[in-house]
Amino acid sequence: MKKITLLSLLFIVFLSCSKDNEVVPEKEEETEEPVVEVTLNNEVNNFVWKAMNSWYNWQEDVPNLADSKDDNTNNYYNYLNSYNTPKSLFENLLYQYGEIDKFSWFIEDYVEQEKAFQGTSTDFGFRPVLVRISETNIILLVTKVSENSPASEKGLKRGDIIIGIDGQKFTTTNVNTVVKNYSNETAEFILGESDGVTEKGRISLTRREVSDNAIHLSKVFNDIDGKKVGYLVYNGFRSSYDKELNNAFANFKSEGIQELILDFRYNGGGSVLTCGYLASMIYGEGTANQEVFAKTIFNKKHPNSGFTLPFLNGIFQYDSNGEYLQGQDIPINRLNGLSKIYVITSNNTASASEMIINGLRPYINVVTVGETTYGKNVGSNTLYDSPSSDYTDRNTANTSHKMAMQPITFQIYNKLNQSEYVNGFTADIEVNEFSSWNNFLAFGDENEILLKAVLDNIKGVASKPQDFSNIQVLEENLQKNRFEKEMYFESDFLKNRENFNF
Repeated sequence: MKKITLLSLLFIVFLSCSKDNEVVPEKEEETEEPVVEVTLNNEVNNFVWKAMNSWYNWQEDVPNLADSKDDNTNNYYNYLNSYNTPKSLFENLLYQYGEIDKFSWFIEDYVEQEKAFQGTSTDFGFRPVLVRISETNIILLVTKVSENSPASEKGLKRGDIIIGIDGQKFTTTNVNTVVKNYSNETAEFILGESDGVTEKGRISLTRREVSDNAIHLSKVFNDIDGKKVGYLVYNGFRSSYDKELNNAFANFKSEGIQELILDFRYNGGGSVLTCGYLASMIYGEGTANQEVFAKTIFNKKHPNSGFTLPFLNGIFQYDSNGEYLQGQDIPINRLNGLSKIYVITSNNTASASEMIINGLRPYINVVTVGETTYGKNVGSNTLYDSPSSDYTDRNTANTSHKMAMQPITFQIYNKLNQSEYVNGFTADIEVNEFSSWNNFLAFGDENEILLKAVLDNIKGVASKPQDFSNIQVLEENLQKNRFEKEMYFESDFLKNRENFNF
């Protein structure tokens, strides 16, 4: 029994030693897959996202503009690379594109865009509106002609009727095809008689660079029911015409006008600062106590960019480098004593034009005559590929391209914090100028349908009811300028705003 026990112990010891001496193969080290860094295909796409993330009015409402989107560089670059062009990325980032945001746009060449903001573009020099005048007849109606343009040089004038282009007359079946010829470099226009059918001649026009004067007409009517009435046809809030605008009001002031008519029927907006100048010219009393004309509010990332714009005493001046020339403001020619103004409106009356209506209503009676305005209470500023300036300074922009953006960046309010006019301002006196399509009179003619409605109201004469049941405007303006219904700040102003005394 003892022998067996001893042998068992020896066997256990042997096994134990064998285990200790057993060679265990080393475990192979696990190797991780190397991380491949994604390369960004187009640096401009990065500019588009970064600038929109910073400034876009609806940034918080767009999931792809969330601040966390660029936390992981590879994922972020993969996202940017999924868009072939910066423009397609930009459009994807817009909030309910075409519905809520139908105003923002991508700029392929900001130099050309800056010209357009000042009324310079390449076109024929006339504003055409496509109108169905009966069940079977369609015409192009000339509503405005720019001076020193191909159209004016060939004698085209407001009220002229065009019944076809490039040898083809408009019909209900071919109009969509024929009207496309308007976009050609050169086009031959078939002129029609007042019946809108009979041909009376043809003219050929070639596009070229045209500068449209914002001050289309300034006039004083000396005896409208014993009153002097100032009349201004103002086509756009363009800062390059600020001095001319001020000169027009110098004349109104010297003439001692008692009523004022602003013709905004084709005014889609423009510079917010110029809008402030015009408001200050109209309501001179507002400068005494630095009354509030408008307020701007930007997104939560730029709470200090928003500010209150008072009625102003002077027009700000800049040097060639865009630097504000402090103390060299041009005194504004201010009217005093107006308790009411008339504004001629249409569906093309938008943004800065509506800002005048909204901003002045807390102070004076603003009577609108014509049609409901467009409805645009938001504005923009140009964003450049200039990250060091948070994308606002043109002078430090990337020189390898000229792309930029014009996204909505702020909303505008009046003194009473009113801003809800997205459906436009309804006309107090409704008049459709196209009801007189075959008797379209010149601006300033006392019998021109919209002006006559205002002058009749000043005289205390009721307007006659209209019948335009057969008239249908098919296309408001074939020129399709992207800035047409815009309200914006110039980069010079944003850069220098802290230096202004308001």
